[in-house]
Amino acid sequence: MELYKRIVAIFDANLIYCLIPIILTLIYVELIFKNRFETKKVLNLIRWTIIFYTIITWTFYLIGMATTENPEEYAFINRATGPYAWAYWIMFVSAIILPLTLFIKKLASKFWYVILVAFGMKSGMYFERFVIIVTSFHRDYLPGNRNTELENGNVELIDLFALSIGTLFFQGVILTILTLGIFEIIKQKKTVHKTV
Repeated sequence: MELYKRIVAIFDANLIYCLIPIILTLIYVELIFKNRFETKKVLNLIRWTIIFYTIITWTFYLIGMATTENPEEYAFINRATGPYAWAYWIMFVSAIILPLTLFIKKLASKFWYVILVAFGMKSGMYFERFVIIVTSFHRDYLPGNRNTELENGNVELIDLFALSIGTLFFQGVILTILTLGIFEIIKQKKTVHKTV
């Protein structure tokens, strides 16, 4: 199970967290170049990546719930019925049910819907980062964190989050360019074989 968690963490960091910048770059390329590149094929690849990722993570979550030695790690009942049950169910539906709507091809061909699904998949992570940022602004009640120390800590935290968001966007743009390049090479090879 540790190997699976490590693989998912690597896959999350290098692809899943970059889905929104990837799709935004695809929209930008489609607006600028008007059907010049294979943006719909790349969107379809993203669609299937999201579907397979959801199925695999949900399967391993169910296996972990059934066979775990640490029940606190998979405390579904406590989260689904506790004081924040509404938030948990919104995140649950967004992470499990919403991505499976991409089986509907008409929905999956719309860039903005796929962005909504990509955001919903990781809405818990986005909410967690939001809470970290907001609580860092309101830490003035702690002893020893007055004025300059607090301001320097907040500036460093904001810079860290800005750097991580910038890195994700840069990584997303690079992945989009590489994927569009691969699809363009495939398209050119098919046209060469047709003419020969």
